[in-house]
Amino acid sequence: MTATTSQTSHNATLGLVAFIVFVDMMGIGLIVPVMPSLLEEMTGLGEDQTASIGGWLLFAYAVMQFLFAPVIGGLSDRYGRRPILLVTVFLLGIDYIIMAMAPDLWWLFAGRILSGIMGASWAAANSCIADMAGPEDRGKLFGMLGGAGASGFVIGPAIGGVLGEYWVRAPFFAAAILCIGGAAIGYFALRETLPADRRRPFTMARANPLGTIFQMAKTPLVLGFLGVIFLMQTAAQSTMSVWSYYTRLKFDWSEFDIGLGVAFYGLMLAFTQAGLTGVLIKRFGVKATAIGGLVIGLQSYVMMAFAPTGSFLIAAILVGSIAGVTFPAIQQMMSERIAEDAQGELQGAVASTMSITSIFGPVMMTGVFAAYADDQGMYFPGAPFLLSALVGYTALALLWRVSVRVKPAASPAD
Repeated sequence: MTATTSQTSHNATLGLVAFIVFVDMMGIGLIVPVMPSLLEEMTGLGEDQTASIGGWLLFAYAVMQFLFAPVIGGLSDRYGRRPILLVTVFLLGIDYIIMAMAPDLWWLFAGRILSGIMGASWAAANSCIADMAGPEDRGKLFGMLGGAGASGFVIGPAIGGVLGEYWVRAPFFAAAILCIGGAAIGYFALRETLPADRRRPFTMARANPLGTIFQMAKTPLVLGFLGVIFLMQTAAQSTMSVWSYYTRLKFDWSEFDIGLGVAFYGLMLAFTQAGLTGVLIKRFGVKATAIGGLVIGLQSYVMMAFAPTGSFLIAAILVGSIAGVTFPAIQQMMSERIAEDAQGELQGAVASTMSITSIFGPVMMTGVFAAYADDQGMYFPGAPFLLSALVGYTALALLWRVSVRVKPAASPAD
C-alpha cells in the first residue's frame, strides 16, 4: 500500500468515526428541547419540579456512564474499536425506541440507564484518534472529533424543536432511526484501527472506574489534567442541566427557540474545536491554547447568570465557545504520556471523570435553579451559572499549575 493510499484510507476511517460520533450526539440533541414538555405531560408538575426530575434522569444516565466507560474503553483495547462502536450505537437506537414508547417515568428512567451504558462509546471513538495519529497531531484530530459531536448538537436540537412542536415523542423515534442507520453504515464501511499486536488483555481490575483512575495516577501530570477536566465538566453541568428550564422561565422560549439556542452553541463549538484547535496549537503551542481558551470562555457563565435578554444570552454563547479548544489540547497532552496499548483505558478514565460530574452535577444545578426560581426567598434563576463560574476559575488555577510542569514528552511512559 502506498503512502498516499494509506493516508486516504486513514482519512476515510476517521471520517466514518466522526460520522458515528455525529450521529450519536445528534440523537442526544434531538431530545433536549422536548424533555421538559414530556416530563410535564407525564407528571402534570410545574417548571421547577420537572427540572428536578430532569436532573435525576441525567443522574441515572451519568451513573451508568461512569461505571461502564472504563469497561467500554478496556473492551476496545482488547477486541478493537470497530465492534464496540457498532454495538453501542445500535443498542442506543433501540433505547430511544424504548423511551419513545415509555408510558410512565419508570420506563423513561430505564431508558436513560441503558443510554448511559451505551453512551460510553465515546471512549472507543476517541481511542481511534490515538491509534491512527502521532502525539503531535492528536490535539487537532481530537478537536475535529469533538467538532463532529458538536455539529450533531447543531442539527439535533433544531430538528428536535421542530418535531416537538408536532408531537413531543417524535424526536425519540428520529434519534432511534439515526443511531440504527449509523450503525448499519459503519458495519459495511468502518475498518478497524487497532492492530492485533497492540491489544492488551481485558481485566476487571483495570476496567472499573477506580482501577482505571488509579492506573492513570501512575502518571501524575495525567492525574492533574483529569482534575482539570473534572472541574470543567462540573461547571458545564449548569448549561447541560438547566438551559431548557432557564430559557423557558426567564425568556419564555418555546421548544423551537430552545432547540435553536442549543444548535447555535453546537455550531460555535464545532467551529472552535474542528476549525481553531489545530491552528491555535500550531501557532501558540498546546499549553497556551488550553489556558487561553479557558480564560476567555469562562466569562460566558457570568454573562449567562445576569443575561437581561435572549440576545445577550446568544452573545454569551459566542464567548463560551472559545473554551472548546481547551479540552482537545488537554487530551493531546495526556495521550502523549500514556502507552499506546492503553489509549482506550485513558479515554475510559476521561469519560469516567466526566461522568462523575454528571452524577452529582445535574442534581446540584437543577436544585440550585429550583431554589432560586420560585416565589420564595431570593429570585435569581441564573444562580447555577454563577456557581459554574466559581468552579471554572478553580479549574483554570489548576490548569495553570499543572501546565507549567509540562515538558515535551520523550516517551509515553514519561
